[in-house]
Order: sequence, then structure tokens, then C-alpha cells
Amino acid sequence: MFTGIVQAVGEVASVSDRGGRRRLLVSSQGWAHRPGPGDSIAVSGCCLTISEPPEEAGGLAFDVVPETLAKTTLGGVRAGDRVNLEHAARADSLLDGHVVQGHVDAAAEVVLVSPGEDWRVRLRPPAGLMPYVTPKGSVCLDGVSLTVAGLEPRAGWFEVALIPVTLARTTLGSLAPGGRVNLECDPLAKTVVHYLRHYTGGALPLGVGPGPA
Repeated sequence: MFTGIVQAVGEVASVSDRGGRRRLLVSSQGWAHRPGPGDSIAVSGCCLTISEPPEEAGGLAFDVVPETLAKTTLGGVRAGDRVNLEHAARADSLLDGHVVQGHVDAAAEVVLVSPGEDWRVRLRPPAGLMPYVTPKGSVCLDGVSLTVAGLEPRAGWFEVALIPVTLARTTLGSLAPGGRVNLECDPLAKTVVHYLRHYTGGALPLGVGPGPA
């Protein structure tokens, strides 16, 4: 479990394929956290497991399975790309953001970036995810906990506002139209919609397709 508060920005040192999996090696210089094999790290919002001791691997080594490569932006990362990093939270952690599972629902398309004092990013997720995006609700974008600043359910987009500290300490300041970001919707919203859809006999409005089960 994570909170969506990025603790460091790492750089992908290398990408290699190994028997159907992909090995990512990430440099985390400047990050005080020292994980060991089996520890969970959110890499741009994707929960991954440390594969071997970092001192032996020369960085943070992760084995990424085909499902993750297909459904997240990690399938397209290259050496030199920057990624947001957060270690797993403990049960007694200060919850600065919101409850984040590290289970990305899909990659959302960036359709508009409006820089300035009110820095806005507009995103278009797959249609089936819009019921999980609520006014003033929480979303996790590339591992960053954010509040929904605006949305148009029928048009199929939502917006977030980025403050200076987020722009400075994460990769979100480099977003541009046409890019993609890992989107995890609020687990609480997904639970409510799932219950209403499957156990109350009521249909959801707007004619949207099914999202995650």
C-alpha cells in the first residue's frame, strides 16, 4: 500500500528482456531509502518488487510481467527516462495523500496542458473508468496523489491542478499533449461503483462500459 506522495525521482539505467519478463534497472541516487529483495516500490504508480540486492544489481532492479507492460506506461520506458518512486507505507504511516494500491487501472491520455499559476492538466481515460472519477475526489497519476479539479463525464475527461512543489518534485511537470500517464482511480470509489453495479440491480448512468471488476 502507498499514499501517492512521491519521495524521489529516479532514472531508468537500463531495460532488458528476460524470458517473457522485462528487467528494469533504476538509479535512485539521493534517495535515503534502502530497500531489499522482496520490498515493494511504486514506480510511476506501479507496484513493483525489488528483485535482488541493490548493491549487487547496481540500482533498483525490477522484473516486470507482460500484464504490467501492456496496461501501463512501463511498457514504453527507455534508458534515461525519469520515474517517480515511493516505498510502501506502514499501517502507522502519516497518510499525506490517499490510499493507493499501486494497481494501475489504465494509461490515460494527456489532452491539454495549461501552464501558469493555475497549472492544469486535462486527461482522457478509457471510457469505462470515468464512473470512478468524482468531483474533488482522489486520483493517482504516475504515482502522485491528486485531487480532481474538474471533469466532464459525458465528454470523457477530467482535470487536475498541479502546484509548484508537485512540478518540482515529480515528473508531472514534463507532461505534454499526446503523452500518457498511469492512472489509478480511488479504491473507495471503485468499491462503491462495483457494489452498485453488481448488487443493487441499478444501472450506472451515462451508458459507460464496465471498468475494473
